[in-house]
Amino acid sequence: MNLIVRYGAYPFVLAFGVGLHELLLWYHVGIPIATYLPVIVGAVMVAGLEWTFPYRQQWRAEHDEWAQDAIFMVLVQGVFPKLVSATVLFSLSTVLHAQDFMVEGLWPTHWPVPIQMLFMMVVADGVRYWLHRRAHEWEPLWRFHAVHHSPHKLYWLNVGRFHPIDKGLQLCLDTLPFLLVGVGEEVLGLYIVCYAINGFFQHCNIDLRLGALNYLISGPELHRWHHSMVKQESNHNYGNNLIIWDLVFGTWYWPKEREVQELGLVNRAYPSSFFEQMTTPLIPGADKQLVEQ
Repeated sequence: MNLIVRYGAYPFVLAFGVGLHELLLWYHVGIPIATYLPVIVGAVMVAGLEWTFPYRQQWRAEHDEWAQDAIFMVLVQGVFPKLVSATVLFSLSTVLHAQDFMVEGLWPTHWPVPIQMLFMMVVADGVRYWLHRRAHEWEPLWRFHAVHHSPHKLYWLNVGRFHPIDKGLQLCLDTLPFLLVGVGEEVLGLYIVCYAINGFFQHCNIDLRLGALNYLISGPELHRWHHSMVKQESNHNYGNNLIIWDLVFGTWYWPKEREVQELGLVNRAYPSSFFEQMTTPLIPGADKQLVEQ
């Protein structure tokens, strides 16, 4: 059973989520339900696999960690994107359209939806790759991105631990361009399903092996190294869904002969609560050393 889960859990859960999404669309339940119900089901499945087949026992989340990460998931991953979309992205799209700045006919809407989604994923990951890499290399961005790297363990729920400034930049770079070129809601819905389920797996505490998929997918075996406390290890594997841009630009990293050790920031006392992490990035050097109060 362990062997089946190790090699089969990722493709099965992802395929199940996509299949459920398509089934719900076939029953005309609407894009929002057809998108977010598979995401919720995928999260439950990943959480169950974590509990039954953990990669590391010491990475099991405590109650306080669950509570804080749940706040991040609801507010930063749930509510915040809706607010940004309503007040910035869609408003800007309307203004640009009124001024004839919309790029009509550029997006291949005649392609099948799955092909459009894959194309979108490749392009979006290319943009996100450079934002993510710059967030590790440029101190002003890193101070906000450090929030995401603050946990000392990885499990599915802390995939949502982002500072709103960091999350807002991501939204503006990997959502706005596709709205401007006219990507359809069915494409966006399928993208969200794949994006979310892969994200849960990226951070999961499941004993998984992706094998050759590690040269295509940004999965847990690679992403754990991205969260290493050692900077020379963590400054690799920037891919969001795909790892192909890391292969292209030389930042792909997978030392098969050993496992990642400590995760998180050099400052082991970096604040961990939601409200503290909203202001900690404003303190220079907070991620690197203890800060005197």
